[in-house]
Amino acid sequence: MKVDTLLFDLDGTLIDTNDLIIESFMHTLGQFFSPSQFKKEDILKFMGPPLYESFHMLNPEKAQEMVEVYRKFNKEKHDELVKEYDTVYETIEYFYEKGYKLGVVTSKTRNTVEMGLKLSRLKQFFEVVITVDDVAHAKPHPESIFLALEQLRSKPEHTIMVGDNHHDIEAGKNAGTLTAGVTWSLKGPDYLKKYNPDFMLEKMSDLIEIVGGIEA
Repeated sequence: MKVDTLLFDLDGTLIDTNDLIIESFMHTLGQFFSPSQFKKEDILKFMGPPLYESFHMLNPEKAQEMVEVYRKFNKEKHDELVKEYDTVYETIEYFYEKGYKLGVVTSKTRNTVEMGLKLSRLKQFFEVVITVDDVAHAKPHPESIFLALEQLRSKPEHTIMVGDNHHDIEAGKNAGTLTAGVTWSLKGPDYLKKYNPDFMLEKMSDLIEIVGGIEA
């Protein structure tokens, strides 16, 4: 079997937005609830789904207002709090130069996705970027992966979906791709392993050996 396509989640996979996301949630929740009601460890359960979905669980009537507060803070603090992960840039550059088809599939809005890709210098490598704005159903629904594959002219059986959250693994499985979880997920490797990804990456450059092994 040949792998010719690699799809990646953005937050927590390609770029380290953990501090940004946590601070954005803490700021937003502090505006609508008692400041002592939520601790940083409580934020983990909100990470992964689209923002509206996370806030709707807390307060359906205020969900959209909370999204707007979150996004304003998130945009203002983006470049200050976002960091790079080790070996990500070099690995993506390697696959790009080797001619692999590369795409981003994320549950973020396009505006913040573009900010992250620009800051990390990764935008140049991705032929396709699918955001939550482009689909009716976010991950773990496979719609965003199918859309990426359609635009890349790729097949699921020749694709690996890489992500840090169970939504990424389940979306890949639902679309029929191979899947890879990352051990630097804020929720921890044991959490991701429960969803049975085909591979686990200790660092992004592990993907080079994995793809090479599949094709050998």
